[in-house]
Amino acid sequence: MLTRKQLELLDFINKRVQRDGVPPSFDEMKDALDLRSKSGIHRLITALEERGFIRRLAHRARALEIVKLPDAMETAGFNPKVINGDRPDQARPNRALDVQVHAVELPVMGQIAAGVPIEAINHESHRVAVPGAMVGGKGNHYALEVRGDSMIDAGINDGDVVVIREVNTAESGDIVVALVEDQEATLKRFRRNGSSIALEAANPAYETRVYRDDQVKVQGRLVGLIRTY
Repeated sequence: MLTRKQLELLDFINKRVQRDGVPPSFDEMKDALDLRSKSGIHRLITALEERGFIRRLAHRARALEIVKLPDAMETAGFNPKVINGDRPDQARPNRALDVQVHAVELPVMGQIAAGVPIEAINHESHRVAVPGAMVGGKGNHYALEVRGDSMIDAGINDGDVVVIREVNTAESGDIVVALVEDQEATLKRFRRNGSSIALEAANPAYETRVYRDDQVKVQGRLVGLIRTY
């Protein structure tokens, strides 16, 4: 589920790519969405990239590529370039049925803090059904209920359910479940700098916390999100 601003930006980028063959500049995106600074565009692009709608291309100017569009935008007449595993339209004539057929049940392992770390997660509270495509990668998966607002600029709100692939390593920039000093778990963006680990919030109200690498254990990486209205 994308926010209104995320949809507006994705729509604008897609139209410019279709018209000009290249994405708009950050200044053009800022003006089109009536934002005061380019930092807001950076946050929106990061959120779209994390959800698999766009891809940043290294070593190229205006290095953005449309990967896919939401169903509503596709049915409105858009024709994006489809790459890396999008299912062809003929394979999904009934989208509601398709989700039901390929749903997977995951254990919800309690709550995770998007804010000040809370107690480490260690028990299954209930189970939740998620689209099978969301857990198509290798490895085990589990879900967590988000508590707190420190990741709101990454599109993760209090009350959301995040889907986590169970891994013990991460790349800088990944959003991970981090276990701090074997006691507290938190959902943050992971940054490595030599022998230090920074756990970054996506909300300017929260400071980045820096630890020795032996104080932080990666418990999983974010691969999906479920929101209930």
